[in-house]
Amino acid sequence: VLTLHNLGYQGVFSSQVLDELGLAGHAEMLYNEDLTAGRVSFLKTGLLYADALTTVSRTYAREIQTPEHGFGLDPLLRARADHLVGIVNGVDYGEWSPEADPYIPYKYSAERLEGKESTKRALLEKIGMPFPRQAPVLGLVSRLTSQKGLDLLFDTLPEFLYHRDLRFLALGSGEERYESFLSWLQVTFPGKVWYFRGYSEELAHWIEAGADIFLMPSRYEPCGLNQMYSLRYGTPPIVRRTGGLADTVEPWNPVTRTGTGFSFDHFTPEGLRWALDFALTAYRDVPAWKQLMLNGMAKDFSWARQVKPYEELYRRLLAG
Repeated sequence: VLTLHNLGYQGVFSSQVLDELGLAGHAEMLYNEDLTAGRVSFLKTGLLYADALTTVSRTYAREIQTPEHGFGLDPLLRARADHLVGIVNGVDYGEWSPEADPYIPYKYSAERLEGKESTKRALLEKIGMPFPRQAPVLGLVSRLTSQKGLDLLFDTLPEFLYHRDLRFLALGSGEERYESFLSWLQVTFPGKVWYFRGYSEELAHWIEAGADIFLMPSRYEPCGLNQMYSLRYGTPPIVRRTGGLADTVEPWNPVTRTGTGFSFDHFTPEGLRWALDFALTAYRDVPAWKQLMLNGMAKDFSWARQVKPYEELYRRLLAG
């Protein structure tokens, strides 16, 4: 069984590696298309010969069979589609759960939500930002890479920060252009934006618990974990409908009061702008927002549940 996590990171080598590994006589196993280009892909070899292929969400399993998301491997994945299955990752609720989180100052649950607002207040005090009772706090914890959809922030966040009573907290590091943009936001909107360059496990937990809305506008996302953490913490996420984000975040319907977050389809500033506006409007309806929080907190993405499809797959393979 070969599991694919992210086709954007494949590991492609010069064909010289075959000689170094003593595999020159087995070049035919390494897929001729790569050899003619002077490169070899052991991942492609695995895709060709594995008895079963899994990836980390149902939608991503479909997406990687397309040129847009297949990164050159989509023809092979289409040919082996009958052997490919998508299974959403699980979450360790022993580590990510507001009832027992060792990092946050106030524990809370779906039955006792008071601790969330107390944690929000404590978080803003911790970073030296005034506590605006009516203003929503938007959180982002991410690797700062193109995959995470951060280009969409350039044309949307300044506009919203200028015209709306909104706070934005960001944690992460990566490509210099994104780090510079977040640093610029912090300088341009003092008291409304806070950015920590790098990563802190403690701050990641604080933001998941203390933010009102979590932002994940990914260009593509094989599975994603933060959106599932956010649901558990009663922090409705804004996501692009791709990969595991599509499989784990149900769009909010204010009429039926069903759904767990906000999603948009097209990777455009207009798409993110629409989702942000929808979320900020929904936030003003306090009873409906509480229901949205509870909907997300009721979802179960624990490994105890997610492991069952793997067990079924392994049993089927062992049975021949």
